[in-house]
Amino acid sequence: MCGIFGAVTTSQFSLMSTRDAERCLLTMDHRGPDASGLESFNGPDASCILGHVRLSIIDLAGGRQPMSTVDTNVVLTFNGEIYNYVELKAQLASKGHKFSDNSDTEVLLHAYEEWGEDCVSRLRGMFAFAIWDAGKQYLFLARDHFGKKPLFYTEQNGVLFFASEIKALQAVPGLELTFNKEQLGNYAVYRYVPSPATFIREIEKLPAGSKLTWRNGKVEVHRYFKPPCAHTQKRSISAVSAVDEFWRILDEAVHLRMASDVPFGAFLSGGIDSSAVVALMHKHSSQKVKTFSIGFSEIEYSELEQAGLIARQFSTDHHELVVSQDDLMSVLPELVRYRDAPICEPSDIPIFMLAKEASKSVKMVLTGEGSDEILAGYPKHLYERLVPGYLKIPGLIRRSCIAPLISALPYGFRRAKTAIRNMNTERFDERMPGWFGALDERHVNSLIRLDNQLPLTALEFDSSQDSLNRILLFDQLSWLPDNLLERGDRMTMAASLEARMPFMDIELAKFVASLPNRYLIRCKTSKWVLRRAMQQVLPKSILDRPKVGFRVPVNMWFQTTMKDYLMEHLLGSNSLSNSFYEPLVLRSLVSEHIEGRVNHEKVLWMLLTLEIWLRENQSKINL
Repeated sequence: MCGIFGAVTTSQFSLMSTRDAERCLLTMDHRGPDASGLESFNGPDASCILGHVRLSIIDLAGGRQPMSTVDTNVVLTFNGEIYNYVELKAQLASKGHKFSDNSDTEVLLHAYEEWGEDCVSRLRGMFAFAIWDAGKQYLFLARDHFGKKPLFYTEQNGVLFFASEIKALQAVPGLELTFNKEQLGNYAVYRYVPSPATFIREIEKLPAGSKLTWRNGKVEVHRYFKPPCAHTQKRSISAVSAVDEFWRILDEAVHLRMASDVPFGAFLSGGIDSSAVVALMHKHSSQKVKTFSIGFSEIEYSELEQAGLIARQFSTDHHELVVSQDDLMSVLPELVRYRDAPICEPSDIPIFMLAKEASKSVKMVLTGEGSDEILAGYPKHLYERLVPGYLKIPGLIRRSCIAPLISALPYGFRRAKTAIRNMNTERFDERMPGWFGALDERHVNSLIRLDNQLPLTALEFDSSQDSLNRILLFDQLSWLPDNLLERGDRMTMAASLEARMPFMDIELAKFVASLPNRYLIRCKTSKWVLRRAMQQVLPKSILDRPKVGFRVPVNMWFQTTMKDYLMEHLLGSNSLSNSFYEPLVLRSLVSEHIEGRVNHEKVLWMLLTLEIWLRENQSKINL
């Protein structure tokens, strides 16, 4: 895995110096500690600079970047892995292309030569890349289908700059960067800033499944891919055939991602997703699979017992890490710097610590990330099916009787309270972020007191689709690329570790989208096709285990050992963010949680890590 950086401008503007570009690359050396490269290109109409830092996984001796064609007319800097590169290489060789190494980088370069921008539709992998076509004086950027690999850009003073991480753009001399206060409403609702915006007004992220072109100083962005659940017709298929084909594609997806010239392993949580990945890795491996699990000193939040069960079944080389609150909180400011944004999920921290532990013995891991968003694995997918019927109950009864009764339940009934709150939200576009978000629009308006709030980012959905496909489309267009996949990339790359996600395979996503809904959810059973496919492989205790999630006990920490830390950051005299909020509302949120009356852990965590991000960036951007 790697990091990329570059800039392009027309001949009437001056490009940055090589030394400045090297400084920008250096901010991402954790993404590529093995090698780096930087090249400049001056043409009659434009100048371009491309940079690269490399974490070597495949063809350790080859694959140096930036890489150019023999005539040096086309140059590539590339972050990611193309899993079907062997197949593409054979196709290109049959068309007369010559290869000098065994890297997927060279295959991608020739794929652009052969198919132009359309090469992205042939790729099965994760990627963000930039191609400078000197003959056309043209720059082409692209990001993979689901947004597993990041790409940010800004255009200022006639120059387009782009990079894998925001910190590289912050290192560009002379850029004017401003805190994007107008996104506070989106952040409070979603717990992240939806694409293409970021918390820096002048920097945008290229949306997942999109490409950017630059020619003669003009930038255009187009989406080349929408998740298959947005448009795929459901097929008529028997349950046996559906399970068999699902198994075949998932097995292939795992096998493809095991291609590596360096040691690799797997993250193992003890849930069905990572357990399935480890089982299939065991099938294809001649050696013991290395597995890595993390647990908490608070035993009720730890899944080490379940992970150990799978490790023993498949005789893995198993590594466990037990962490405490002190371990986690000591690295929080550091991780905010790596994330280039507030840490919207507390689980970012243990993922980073697990990645650091894994990186001591491997350079790449497979994970179960993405399974829930492809296969409908969250409780919200079950609840959403009940919404049409629930909304037929008269609103007076729902709001005056049912909602107060659920709200009065004890502190621990978090999911029930979330379910009723969202099921009482009649508009689909308001309900979607509410399942995992922090605040609804009404509470955002009472908390945030800025006058220049932008309207909340509009959701993309087709009202003619059934509720399950609409919620899956939201997950795959927004929740995954802007939150979970962003987390996975930053936290693993911060440890110089590559993470591969078989459940995010594009062919698997296409197949699952074509299945009737009953093969995803049956009664109260989620991810039915996965559970059925793995029933001869995994123990019943894992197959029948309900969704747990990777929870960190911040709710109790905010009431006890983190109470003073929380209050100092949000209510203290040095707080940079408390001027954004209504003081009485903010104090009420803090006191209600500390006193155990209402669980506001999501909101408070969101506000806390925003404050940390502001403190980390106050010298780099205008607040």
